[in-house]
Amino acid sequence: MKHHPLFSFAAALFSAVSLVPLVACAKSDHDPVRLRVELDRSTLPAGSTERAIVKIAFDAPRLPRPEARPPVNLTLVLDHSGSMTGEKIQQAKHAAIEAVRRLSADDIFSLVIFDNNVDTLIPARRVGSGDAIEAQIRSIGPGGGTAIYAGVTQGASELRKHIEDRRYVHRLILLSDGLANVGPSTPDELGRLGSALVQEGISVTTMGVGLDYNEDLMARLAQRSDGNTYFVASSGDLPKIFNTELGDVLNVVARSVQLTIEFSDGVRPLAFVGREGVIRGQSGELTLNQLYGGQEKFALVEVEITSARAGEKREIAKASLSFEDPLTQRRLTTQAQGSVSFSEDRREVVASANAKVQADYAVNLTAQAKDSAVVLVDSNRRDEAAKQLRARNAELKKMATTYNNAAVLSVVESNAKEADRLERDGLDNVARKSYRAENAQTRSQQTSGSYSR
Repeated sequence: MKHHPLFSFAAALFSAVSLVPLVACAKSDHDPVRLRVELDRSTLPAGSTERAIVKIAFDAPRLPRPEARPPVNLTLVLDHSGSMTGEKIQQAKHAAIEAVRRLSADDIFSLVIFDNNVDTLIPARRVGSGDAIEAQIRSIGPGGGTAIYAGVTQGASELRKHIEDRRYVHRLILLSDGLANVGPSTPDELGRLGSALVQEGISVTTMGVGLDYNEDLMARLAQRSDGNTYFVASSGDLPKIFNTELGDVLNVVARSVQLTIEFSDGVRPLAFVGREGVIRGQSGELTLNQLYGGQEKFALVEVEITSARAGEKREIAKASLSFEDPLTQRRLTTQAQGSVSFSEDRREVVASANAKVQADYAVNLTAQAKDSAVVLVDSNRRDEAAKQLRARNAELKKMATTYNNAAVLSVVESNAKEADRLERDGLDNVARKSYRAENAQTRSQQTSGSYSR
């Protein structure tokens, strides 16, 4: 059967699964990750093949004590090209200094600056008191062009000096306000670099400042390396954003995360929704670099479930999450499974709806539709972009009405306005950057948003 990635949710109006958790195979003392398997409903209509959305959620409680966190190996890669002159460079330096002040004496910090050339201003070293580092940051002035690829590559080299020490959480923060114009400069090239870095345990967070940077490049680099991404319209917001980002980096509770989902006979996995997971036969796989305490991350998988008799109960999927506890460097595994019941009573089916799973699906489906809209608008096909967004919205509206789901209805109302705006105005520079950043944040379940006031 042929299937479009943005499948008709009308076909899934009677789809869902109930949660049946299993006991974790191994735990650390502070139980760093909890796994859940849920679906968009816990009861399916008997006698027909149905579509459903399986949600595998990882809840990561906060660390028991702030001082119990793993040490950080942080590199800041800072654009100091000519366009960064004035307020931008001053705010960037202020934000970098504030970030250093949040680190402990035993954390590792390095600073790479780039314009036409790349310079390691601060090689990887212990933070110590931070005074010498702050003085070097204050000395930075504006330069020439924008060698983003070389800057990120050099920043990664500084991280690699401590990459073998498993105590550390490794993070690279890239801040730029311009187009890459020296060396490799396309989204695909930077995306491949991100994919290579995450294999080493390095995530890249990107911060695009102003209206002249390449949002496709910055979003792709962050997504492929499992990092965060930000659109910063005002450089005055940089200290706030650095503070938000450090909140994640200083609260890593799991790393080298591998999710494996085994679907039961009669359940056909079709596609991940939002995230870039892989489906092989009856299995689904997803890899993440890090999980942060106090946040929920999840994977959504569209499935097709064969018919069953009324009163029957069937296991749908088993999920296994393997990860390293950064505090103990132990490899841990936790498991959960989901089962579904079948009924001929439509009211029972409708009453079993999981409003949160439906809302998560609606938001991720919208992000996919908006990414497609950007491509169409770039090709001067904004009428088609609006039409496709309205088509997705009609499916979501039917779902919101059927299940009286206020959260989905809110998405529908927002999408209707966006479709009208797309058709009338297309996407200006600000809107395009917001689309790319917000869609990337949705897909990665990034808790911190854009600063595009």
